[in-house]
Amino acid sequence: MKRSVVASVISGLAMTVSASAVSASELVLDRDNIKIEADAVIAPGTYVVEDADDNGVVQITGHNITVDFQNAELVGAPDDRLANAYTGLGIVITGRNVTVRNVRVRGFRVGILASESPKLRIEDVDVSGNFRQRLKSTPQREDLRDWLSPHANDGGEWLANYGAGLAVQRSDAAVIQRVRARRGQNGIVLDRVSDSKIIDNDCSFLSGWGLALWRCNRNQIVRNAFDFCVRGYSHGVYNRGQDSAGILMFEQNNDNVIAQNSATHCGDGFFGFGGSESLAGGERTGNNNNLLIGNDFSYAAAHGIEMTFSFGNRFLANRLVGNAICGIWAGYSQDTLIEANHLEGNGQAGYGAERGGINIEHGSGNVIKHNVFTDNKTGVYLWSDEDRHLASEPWVKANDRGSTDNIIAYNTFDGDEVAVQLRASTNTRHCGNTMRGVGREYDVDESSKMVSIDTPAGRPARRPPPPGGANKLAAGRQRLRGREHIIITEWGPYDFVDREILPPHAAGGDKVMFQVLGPSGRFKVTDISGAVAVTPIAGDLPGLVTVQLADWGVETFRLTVDVNGPSLHASGTLCRLDWDVKFFAWNPASDPRKHQARWDLLLKGPALARLKSPSLDFDWALGSPARSVPPDQFGTLATTSVDVPESGRRWRVRTVSDDGIRVWVGGNLVIDDWEWHPPKENAAILDLPPGRHAIRVEHFEIDGYARLAFRLEPIDESSRAPRE
Repeated sequence: MKRSVVASVISGLAMTVSASAVSASELVLDRDNIKIEADAVIAPGTYVVEDADDNGVVQITGHNITVDFQNAELVGAPDDRLANAYTGLGIVITGRNVTVRNVRVRGFRVGILASESPKLRIEDVDVSGNFRQRLKSTPQREDLRDWLSPHANDGGEWLANYGAGLAVQRSDAAVIQRVRARRGQNGIVLDRVSDSKIIDNDCSFLSGWGLALWRCNRNQIVRNAFDFCVRGYSHGVYNRGQDSAGILMFEQNNDNVIAQNSATHCGDGFFGFGGSESLAGGERTGNNNNLLIGNDFSYAAAHGIEMTFSFGNRFLANRLVGNAICGIWAGYSQDTLIEANHLEGNGQAGYGAERGGINIEHGSGNVIKHNVFTDNKTGVYLWSDEDRHLASEPWVKANDRGSTDNIIAYNTFDGDEVAVQLRASTNTRHCGNTMRGVGREYDVDESSKMVSIDTPAGRPARRPPPPGGANKLAAGRQRLRGREHIIITEWGPYDFVDREILPPHAAGGDKVMFQVLGPSGRFKVTDISGAVAVTPIAGDLPGLVTVQLADWGVETFRLTVDVNGPSLHASGTLCRLDWDVKFFAWNPASDPRKHQARWDLLLKGPALARLKSPSLDFDWALGSPARSVPPDQFGTLATTSVDVPESGRRWRVRTVSDDGIRVWVGGNLVIDDWEWHPPKENAAILDLPPGRHAIRVEHFEIDGYARLAFRLEPIDESSRAPRE
């Protein structure tokens, strides 16, 4: 008979199980800071215990022991706490030769943390539902604040900033198998872990990294599923992935075997970077001599495989289909063997030179042979350029030879727009390539040179295993092939299980969009309150519903939607005002942060561009508002007015800006953030009397990314904060 145990120390409430409910030999997790020093069996049940001092609710310190949790669940936060507010550690392991099995851990920043624990064994655990960031990007626009930063981790930055389901630090000879992670940001994080086995885990539908490695060597990573580890994607709108990845490998990870894994629908399927320390060192350091064989790295928002600033890696028999930017990106890598891979339909949403099957910038000594290329923007593209921002790096000074001495042999190109493209790439040797229906076989500029040879590297000595052939974990996801199935909610990728409308509440300009999510079937809008137009009224799941305001003014609305069974609700506010928007250019002599009088005089003068708009919602990114306006050092002046009804009420003003912003309502300064900053939200609560109120928005852009949005809505104290 399954025993039910609930223990809570949250809000001073403590509940313990009666003595008759568990065996005397079973441990009850009824408090924080439980130390385990010998073999233990945990009484089954659900335990809600907050890690008040950030050192672990359960602390396993014994050596040569086994702890069986018997499928008990350890919960670190109440159900109404948002995932970006989770703190603490669930289980902390510091003993040697420890086995932990059969446990579910959720509601923590890190579910399970093992440190200095050689010969660790973690098996049959579920670390779903731990920390994840609330994303700011929407289906309509990307927010640069969502980008991850994996470049530093020697001080534990990954766990501090992004959390994890399972994290292992400085522990060799570990075995990690049958770990499951969902509804979180990172699945498994390995920090200075070597000679270990990571097998048959399923860390998918995460908003960061399925598996992340930092300074890890000689590990075997086999038959895992790291699918839908992605953020920074909206199909047909933007697709940069924001450094999310199925497998992340940063800072000198060597001699690892990554075989027969599935990492599809990720930011990058595999994202490897030699490391900042490598770039600063000038030696032959990087992620070197790793073997990627028989994996499925398809449908990535960016790259199927990215491996840069590294030596001697082998990519064999991988499936690389439908990646938005390219199948393989290997900038500044040398002596790479790329053999027997299937590359199809890559590069349809590439950026600049990066688009196609295999793209290598400043790569030398690489061998590309016996691959099959089908319908890629470019099959193989090799080039070198000035790259002034990297030329001063010690690694580049010591190792870079430009694009030279590469081999392209015995490949099949079928239907690619360009089979082989070379720019400033010298001594490219080729032979035995087959061309079928390609747009152009060889596109070679005058500074490049191709040399035909007879037998460059021989034929494959053996047939590699099929991609993902032994991976059964991802077999049920075949119906989700294609990037169109990547749907990002405010908490990460949709997992095709739940039925929901996201966001549940939204504030917009003259229109907003809602995602109606469900695993299958159709949805139908059954009730609409408010003077708004809704399209479509019905459609297939998952789908998008647009709510638009046709008349001028501010309008609240509410929708009821039948989602193939249950009825769900969404609400929001639309604000359609007659904005007069002017744009100006400034220079250091009229820097708005230092010369207020000159700035005021500038805004009174003639504008470089002017427009009328029903909403103030501009995402210029790295561009400019108009051809006549520079992309940097420009200013914006936007004015309008709003009518407040006779009853009057409280209102919320919200802005998102990059850079400085000031807002006046009725002549009162209500938002003042007149400094440089990345895209940032500001808000103010106002009590507005009935009548007409003038609104004035001033904004300046210094350089880089540029953004300006304004929202106005009456406050409903029962509603959630709107999502930008």
